[in-house]
Parts: sequence; structure tokens; C-alpha cells
Amino acid sequence: MIYPEFIHPGSTIGIAAPSAGVGDKIPDFEQSLSVLEEEGYRIRETPSVRTADERSADAETRGREITSLFTDDSIDMVMAAAGGDFLNEMIPYFDFEAARKHPKWMMGASDPTGLLYPYTVKYDVASFYGMNAGSFDLGRDWDYIASALHFLNGSDLSEHNFPAYMSKAKFMVDTPAYDSEDIWQATQDEIHVSGRCIGGCIDGLKDLIGTRFDATRDFVERYADDHQIFYFDNFALSAENFYRTLKQFSYAGWFDHTEAVIVGRVLFESSETGMDYEDAVRMALPHIPVITQADIGHTIPAMVMINGAMMHLDYDHGNASISFELV
Repeated sequence: MIYPEFIHPGSTIGIAAPSAGVGDKIPDFEQSLSVLEEEGYRIRETPSVRTADERSADAETRGREITSLFTDDSIDMVMAAAGGDFLNEMIPYFDFEAARKHPKWMMGASDPTGLLYPYTVKYDVASFYGMNAGSFDLGRDWDYIASALHFLNGSDLSEHNFPAYMSKAKFMVDTPAYDSEDIWQATQDEIHVSGRCIGGCIDGLKDLIGTRFDATRDFVERYADDHQIFYFDNFALSAENFYRTLKQFSYAGWFDHTEAVIVGRVLFESSETGMDYEDAVRMALPHIPVITQADIGHTIPAMVMINGAMMHLDYDHGNASISFELV
């Protein structure tokens, strides 16, 4: 596994918009950038970042712009500006080989899964999931943002479940505030395992199955001795679609060496048959320990996951700790 160099004050973060642009939320985006700049980082944006559109540019332009951040030696880390819905259009235009020759941390959340996941499972470069460049706007006084900033410089690669969470995404409320007690659920009282961390937004991961960008089976076999811990951020899959997707992953061999699966809180829950999400994971993965309601995904706080790193997971009756080892 290739681990890029962590950044430090004076490093330059390159920001591209491989999915949506941020033109309709410029004040929040600039506030997020100011938090990064206060940490001492320089910022450089590609031309399409501030487009006010669900597609920041045509697919080829988006691919070319984010590739340029990897081939530019003055850029030290690459972040996706935002999520969206149409990143999979541009995946063929991203030069993964060039990125692997110039390995840098790539960070994103939600739709950018379509780049982060192949970057790690197929090209063996570790990546960060959990924050986009526009996700830091609430500031480091929020515990999860302070934690994410530690990941950028590598000073602390451990996390614990937070005391409380906000049940809606911050874009759905006027004043962000924690409103619910944060207790993770699981299929067993205690889970103490280690394995290569891999995952992302399941809404996007399901669209990679069977494509040339899905090298999951090769990845899990390559690291069979290490085993894996999968995590899934479910934005809006219904309980039934979630269940079917987990079954499809299982049929495709994704879970052949899996020690545990971690599922974040679902932002938009739905069911056509009355199935709930806990039933879905128990039915789909009866022989694998599964944690649900984790601090991963579209509600806050949101943990940072390191795709490709060894994760050490300890869960005990609703409380959890996670640490990453770069080996």
C-alpha cells in the first residue's frame, strides 16, 4: 500500500470539482477554505470549482482538471470540492496511472467515492473518505472537524464515537446543533478486530460493480492475510435496495475475508416493505459482525476513514474506538 506524505503548514491543497460545483454555496465554501488556511495551508482551485451546476463541467474537463493536480509538483494534496450525483460520468477521464506515479492524499465524501475507491483498491494508494473541501465551514470548535484536521497532517489517526450527533444534514437546518445521543448499534455486544479499511458511499459503490473500476476482489485477495473492515455511508438507499446491494457485494466476493462491516447513519431513510436497516444487514451478512448508526456519512459528526490502512476497531456496548496504522 502506498501512503502519500501528510501535509504541513505551507503545503498546498489542490481542489477540483469532479462532481458538482459549489457556485450556489460560495459563502459556506469560502468559510471552509478559511479554516484550512488558518491551519497554514495554501489553496489552489481548478477553474470549474465555483460553477453553480450539478455538473461542474463536462466529464472530460472534470477528469483533466483533477488529473492536473496530481501531475503538478507544487500541489501536495487533492480534495474534491463537493459531492453530487454525476461523478461516474468522468471516471474514465481521470488518469489513475498518472495519479499513482505522483501519489498524493486524495480526500472526498459522498459522490467522490467513485475516484477514491478505485484509487485504493485498484492502484494501491491510500485515500481519505469523510470530508470535502467545503465541509470544514463550521470550524475547528466542532469536534469532528478538529479530528479531521489532525488526519490531514497525520498527527492523530484515532477516533472515538462522539457524545452526540445531528439527526439531519447541516444543509437541512438553519442552525446546526447536536440533537441526539450518539450510541452505535451492533449485531453483537463486543467487537475487537483489525483489517484493511475500505469503503465509501454505498450509493456510488453499487454502480462500480462489474466495471473496470471495480478491483475489489483483487484487493481483498491481495490483502487476504490482513483481512478487511468495510464501511458504508448510505445516503438514500432504501432498506430493500441496501439489502440487495450488500447481497450483491457478497456474491461478488467482496466480503470473503471481512472481519466486520461498519454502516453509518442513513440520511434519507425509506422502505417499500417495512424492512428496517438493522434487519437488512442481519439478513444480508449473518456471519459478519456489523455495526450500524456509526459516525460515518452525511450527518454530523462524520469520521474520516483511511482507505487502505489497517484499522483497529474496538466496540463495546455502544461505544467504539478506531485507530489506523499505515503498514
